[in-house]
Amino acid sequence: MGNDIEVSVVLPCLNEEETLGICINKIKDVFVKEKIRGEIIVADNKSMDRSVDIALAAGTKVVIEPKRGYGAVYLRGLQEAKGRYIVIADSDDTYNFYDIPKFLSLLRSGYDFVIGSRFKGKMKKGAMSWSHRYIGNPILSGMCRLFFKTRLSDIHCGMRAFTQDAYHKMQLKTPGMEFATEMIVSALSHGLKISEIPIDYFPRAGRSKLKPFSDAWRHIRFMLLYCPLWLYIIPGLVGFCSGVFLLLFLARGPLLFLGRYWELHLMVFASTLTILSYQLVSLGVYAHTYAISQKLLKYDRITLFFQRNFSLEKGLIIGGFLFLIGFVINLFIFIEWLNSNFGALYRIRESILAMTLLVIGLQTIFSSFFMSLLFLRIK
Repeated sequence: MGNDIEVSVVLPCLNEEETLGICINKIKDVFVKEKIRGEIIVADNKSMDRSVDIALAAGTKVVIEPKRGYGAVYLRGLQEAKGRYIVIADSDDTYNFYDIPKFLSLLRSGYDFVIGSRFKGKMKKGAMSWSHRYIGNPILSGMCRLFFKTRLSDIHCGMRAFTQDAYHKMQLKTPGMEFATEMIVSALSHGLKISEIPIDYFPRAGRSKLKPFSDAWRHIRFMLLYCPLWLYIIPGLVGFCSGVFLLLFLARGPLLFLGRYWELHLMVFASTLTILSYQLVSLGVYAHTYAISQKLLKYDRITLFFQRNFSLEKGLIIGGFLFLIGFVINLFIFIEWLNSNFGALYRIRESILAMTLLVIGLQTIFSSFFMSLLFLRIK
């Protein structure tokens, strides 16, 4: 790393001939006024206009990334950054590059990662569509706050700054629009010191390259994959508890609700819900443990709880006990059938309960072997 360069500004570019030169001039002006020894890197995604010529004429370093994608072009540009601090922002002139000193001030004071907030700053008229401003961004930022326990208000703000050390710790990989979310999640999971500052946001020139639905799905998919707790475990626990409650309640007899009796059909549904939800919780534990073994996630309370309280022997005992209860219920049903000379038998409720216990018991037994293997790999 070249110690003589303090700040690297990386600009992603795809057909930005209208605004790229304006952005570069603003950054140079900041460098001069603040006496910053810096560099500007334009990461071009195979523009078809004069963007590359403009960047070269302005004396900036240009690197070409043939693979299309917001993350891919940024990863190529960040590879070339030599500065102690790195600033990134779109080259469509929607961000105020005169805010760079505010970002640097926080980094110099000890923060690892600084992100702007367009919602806490001034949003200029026409800068963001109504759907993005009041639906898309708030929902995605809210999911991030819920899943990853952060207070950031604008996780998709494109103007960010971080130290060179922080960049290497984050180990960024994704090539698409989810790169913006990956950066936040990785910074949080690695315990980086993060700050958010209000910034102004301006209307862009030319057409936006965002694909609202597919890009939003990329962000949601990434957050769910990196948060097994909300993808698997919480929905699974809710379904499992609901299913078990209904199953045990209906095992005593019909339920009078909304003026009618609910019995066998609801009990079959409760059994199915219980088994599928138990499977979902199991998958969540597998996914969480595997993600930690691959260093995609850090240790947390869930994993530590299972490590402290789980063992193969405990799993075998619990699974065997559940299986035994189901087997005994079926045995009593068979004996009753035998004593009635194999005549008509009406033990459907008990059979459904027994079948559910048999399935969950067996699943617990074999899941315990698999969990032991995963925890052994982590250790």
